[in-house]
Amino acid sequence: MPRNYRYEYLKHQSSTAAKKDRASRNAARRDAVKRGLVRKGDGKDIDHRNGNPRDNRRSNLRVTSRSANRSRK
Repeated sequence: MPRNYRYEYLKHQSSTAAKKDRASRNAARRDAVKRGLVRKGDGKDIDHRNGNPRDNRRSNLRVTSRSANRSRK
């Protein structure tokens, strides 16, 4: 069965909480770029150690490889 992307967007990605989480993750990435920790296209992700995407304290953020960050549960 193919994925229903429209349903996924309407059900999950367009919710207020999902939008705030996404904006906070993007802000963490922008801050890391400004501090020189990551560059565009470098294959790195900003990992939130406690799993809360809205917690952008520097002590909660670390730079990890894309595969390591996305495999962490």
